[in-house]
Amino acid sequence: MLALREFHAEQGAVFTELQSMEAVAHYGDVAAEYTALQNSVGLVDLSFRGRLCLLGADRVRLLHGQVTNDIKALQAGQGCYAAFTSPKGRMQADVHVYALAEELLLDVEPGLTQSLIERLDHYIVSDDVQAVDVAEHYGLFSFQGPKALEVPGLLDPGLTLAAQSHGIVHRPDAELGDLYWVNHARTGSQGVDVFVPSAAMGMVWDKLCLAVRSVGGRPVGWSALDLARIEAGIPRFGVDIDESHLPPEAGLDRDGISYTKGCYIGQETIARIRTYGQVTKALRGLRFESNAPMPVRGDKLLHNGREVGSLTSVIQSPRLGCPIALGYVRKECNAPGTALMVRSVSGAEIPATIVPLPFSA
Repeated sequence: MLALREFHAEQGAVFTELQSMEAVAHYGDVAAEYTALQNSVGLVDLSFRGRLCLLGADRVRLLHGQVTNDIKALQAGQGCYAAFTSPKGRMQADVHVYALAEELLLDVEPGLTQSLIERLDHYIVSDDVQAVDVAEHYGLFSFQGPKALEVPGLLDPGLTLAAQSHGIVHRPDAELGDLYWVNHARTGSQGVDVFVPSAAMGMVWDKLCLAVRSVGGRPVGWSALDLARIEAGIPRFGVDIDESHLPPEAGLDRDGISYTKGCYIGQETIARIRTYGQVTKALRGLRFESNAPMPVRGDKLLHNGREVGSLTSVIQSPRLGCPIALGYVRKECNAPGTALMVRSVSGAEIPATIVPLPFSA
């Protein structure tokens, strides 16, 4: 259960489950919440996500050998996006990694913490490393939208956010405890995450609500956030990415893979893809006519009558006024502008066009 469930309920929250973790779906008006994300700023409680820390002198070396990005290159206050992969290079989790002075902080999708701790523990032999679930000790709030960068200074006037993506700033506060502010855009616009001590979550949430409302924003739930995520073309592990996918298929080679860092679990397969050619399929954006029937996740994609992929995320886009989707399409027919057909569960065929990501009007 969310630590601030009662706070959210008092604000009219309707709840949902994401990977068996409770989250706020919305506060009664998804359209208004989506508008806040597009035009001002939306505040969302992401405490349903997993959070773990790696402690000990060998923490960097251990994680560097486990994930796709270059952990050894991170200085304290820096971070990166990365993936855990199997020995065959298949996705097992995506992760946001933050380097602090004495630890590495990992932010992952809900439900993955225990399996990742077990994986890390398996590779800890005589290493000085401890993997610890810290979700009970720290909550995670996020504010996303074009005015997101205005909010932190309203709570902490002396705060200077890190300029680079995934940069993290530690700000101890006599009243609130140790806050960690992160430059993290989750919807393709501006964005800030803040890790908050559990004991101060209610107080910080109230302060952030006042701050976002002062710049025209409001609290938002997962429903609006997910609309904005899909319009931004950002894949989500467990929805658009699963354990059958290679990281480059999902576009992680843009910012989640280092090809110069050296060995890690799954590195040989991923390096071979880059050296010898493209992946056989890749994540693409698909746009439909405004009056098209609504496809659903899992619908098959056809090109000249042949099955060439399937849909992973599907929404009616508020901004574009038509259905849009993310899905995997085989390389021989996944260029922007390619016309495809979607075979719906009813058997109907719906025309679709591949478009560049993020989606644009």
